[in-house]
Amino acid sequence: MIFKKELIKRMMDFVFSLILVIILTPLFIITIISIKFFDKGPVFYKQTRVGKNNKEFLMYKFRSMVINADLLKNELNNEVQGPVFKIKNDPRITKIGKVIRRWSIDEIPQFFNVLKGEMSLVGPRPLSSEEMKGFEEWKTLRLTVLPGITGVWQINARENKKFDDWISYDQEYIQNWSITNDIKILFKTIHVVFKGKGAF
Repeated sequence: MIFKKELIKRMMDFVFSLILVIILTPLFIITIISIKFFDKGPVFYKQTRVGKNNKEFLMYKFRSMVINADLLKNELNNEVQGPVFKIKNDPRITKIGKVIRRWSIDEIPQFFNVLKGEMSLVGPRPLSSEEMKGFEEWKTLRLTVLPGITGVWQINARENKKFDDWISYDQEYIQNWSITNDIKILFKTIHVVFKGKGAF
């Protein structure tokens, strides 16, 4: 029964991601041209994240920050209580980056991660191995599922600055996972995106 539900989830991920990639192709092209025109640097930002069964993969995003953003991180103060680094008004974000982040356009390339089977449409956000250190019980549970483009935390607490609450949302999702719940989260995500809240 569990295998059947996982198969349905995988089929849903693949079909919907493929449809969205086709529909969003014009936006994909416009974003590439905009980043190149306004910023001149690389279009994509790739970072190693940890997926299901502790398997590492390259997660894709449209680059929304300056080229040396990772190096500049050491000069900034983290606003999240925990290992994940986030700043609400991050000075590293480019002008075009502010636009694509507000409407979550920077996340579009992750549909290719979904098509490759590295991510799911819905699940805990993929983190690096460094960001999961010191949380062994939560890490073990988290690595039993594919990470997702969206999830419970993204629709309910984007500005929540407590990493412990993020962990609670992940545990709640995994322990109560169902296809119906995934569909509800997807519809709520669409609502959040259209409100232009962006990601924090």
